[in-house]
Amino acid sequence: MSYVKSLFSLEGRTALVTGGGTGLGRMIATGLAEAGADVMIASRKLEVVEATAREITGPGKVTALQGDVGTEEGILELATAVRAQTDRLDILVNNAGISWGAPLESFPHAQWARVMGVNVAGVFTLTRELLPLLDTAATAARPARVLNIGSIMGTAPVAEGAYSYTMSKAAVHHLTRVLAGEFASRQITVNALAPGPFPSNMTAFATASEEGAAKVGANVPMGRIGRASDAAGAAIFLCSDAGAYVSGAILPLDGGMSAAAPIDLFANTLEQ
Repeated sequence: MSYVKSLFSLEGRTALVTGGGTGLGRMIATGLAEAGADVMIASRKLEVVEATAREITGPGKVTALQGDVGTEEGILELATAVRAQTDRLDILVNNAGISWGAPLESFPHAQWARVMGVNVAGVFTLTRELLPLLDTAATAARPARVLNIGSIMGTAPVAEGAYSYTMSKAAVHHLTRVLAGEFASRQITVNALAPGPFPSNMTAFATASEEGAAKVGANVPMGRIGRASDAAGAAIFLCSDAGAYVSGAILPLDGGMSAAAPIDLFANTLEQ
């Protein structure tokens, strides 16, 4: 086995990606499977992840699970489904998330609890429930991995109407660092990606067309929105032996946006 393959191969490892049917979750799940991992992808809509599981090709097996991380009951059911599939979990990718946008003056109070519940409490509780499986997989030579999906909006002081979303992603970043400290002695690394704009259901209002994607990309220092290979590559690095000594990192995946100010993600798409 070559040095590069030994560093980046995920053969023999088992992963769970929440929200793995579409967007960033699908990109990451595809990358992990192509690197050799057996990947479970979970979503509230079973038919979506079943379709995605059929479409992902690679040496790793892809299994579809139904799971709702928006409620405690849903999280417990998903954890039970995962335990039915495996007795160890090498990689947990907490990707599932929701957003809500409205002007400050009319932003609904209810959307704070809803967004925080999925994006923060869901990450914490699912990680807690699957910790025994991560412990089983973890060794000093090959730590288990938790990869949380944050956002550039959790790093930079920008909301663009998505107040509860941006605050939830800042909380995800802080939770990542807290758990990294607590899990280090268990040989479990905890890191987060902080993506800028990528094509997804959440950003489809602005990125679904080539023209819209180009407008959003014009706000990025590198001049484009993210690609599937960008998300897959970053995830493979942090989940493979190449990233075994990295924990507590919030990795910018934003084409240089975190190093630039001011930040506008979708502002020019809203101009009349």
